[in-house]
Amino acid sequence: MTDLNLSLWGAGCAVIVGVIGYNFWQEYKAKKNVERAFGHNQDDVLMKSDKQAAVNSGNSTTAKVRQEPSLDDNSTIQPSYHAESVDVDLDKTVGIIEVPLPVDDFIDCVIPMEFENPLRGDKMLSEIQSFRRVGNKPVHFIGINADGKREIITHANSYNQMIAGVQLVSRSGALNELEYSELVMKLREIADNLNAFPDIPDMKHVMDAGRDLHLFVTEHDAQLSVNVQSKGAPWGISTLLAALEKLGFDARPDGRLAMLDGDGGSLFTLSTNCGVADQVTSRITLLLDVPCVAPARGGFVAMVSCAKSLALRLGGSLVDDGNQLLNDATLDQIQEQVEVFYSAMQAAEIPAGSIRAVRIFS
Repeated sequence: MTDLNLSLWGAGCAVIVGVIGYNFWQEYKAKKNVERAFGHNQDDVLMKSDKQAAVNSGNSTTAKVRQEPSLDDNSTIQPSYHAESVDVDLDKTVGIIEVPLPVDDFIDCVIPMEFENPLRGDKMLSEIQSFRRVGNKPVHFIGINADGKREIITHANSYNQMIAGVQLVSRSGALNELEYSELVMKLREIADNLNAFPDIPDMKHVMDAGRDLHLFVTEHDAQLSVNVQSKGAPWGISTLLAALEKLGFDARPDGRLAMLDGDGGSLFTLSTNCGVADQVTSRITLLLDVPCVAPARGGFVAMVSCAKSLALRLGGSLVDDGNQLLNDATLDQIQEQVEVFYSAMQAAEIPAGSIRAVRIFS
């Protein structure tokens, strides 16, 4: 091996070692950035309002957003409830809370099936238990008892009628002719086995109803996002995820983190915008599924408050999807639009966050 070969070999090794060392150093710095941001030896800005945190950092804010999340190592965001919005005497409601029926005339195509003679629930359930969907639309059944009351079918009770309901619409689209034909064919088979007489609606009427409801879904399918963009070095993913989970975020199978609403639902979600192999990120995105969160939850306010707190702690800026800075005036305008949106959904008898809304915006 000549001196030139040895020199080239040595230079190549030096470059490789340098690149590896640089990558390790970058990952180390990213990890330390997050550890410093979430360290216990400094003020916990996530436990303060944005106004307090901004004063501590030499800034002030005049935002109308006042409902702040409490985010520490042992807490989750608990939206505020005003007394006037929950004017209920709990002592009087104990024992009268009813489970919502799975068939809803407002968003389902409802098909009654009258029995020749009253039928026990166990026989009905044996026929329908495997029939859950047509295409991607869920199918549900309820019974009508001797008193004419609708109820969830149980094994021991007897029923004069059964009602099938197929959901007319979801985010993926309205019920189509093929799905409806499959539904009718299957229901006729069930009716024959149970000696029942189904009242099948006209297909055109069903398709028209589905298109009308789908128009509402497309017009009200609003998802709002707020991004926290790093002002400097990126953040280490593993350290960031661990810290966020300690702050109350719940890891989901799709890779997102969810801030729960206290009743098992999701208030808003958070994405790190990176792939499985990525070690760092410079941007995190908080997302609110507006029609699926009730106004009383204060989802937008809580999401913005959390984003501001994370930006202060991590050294980031609040930006929209076009990388434009989000100031308080802009956020106030969006909040006003959210309130108008909620009023429109309420007027349409599909209140945001209701079971009805969650079903069709799925």
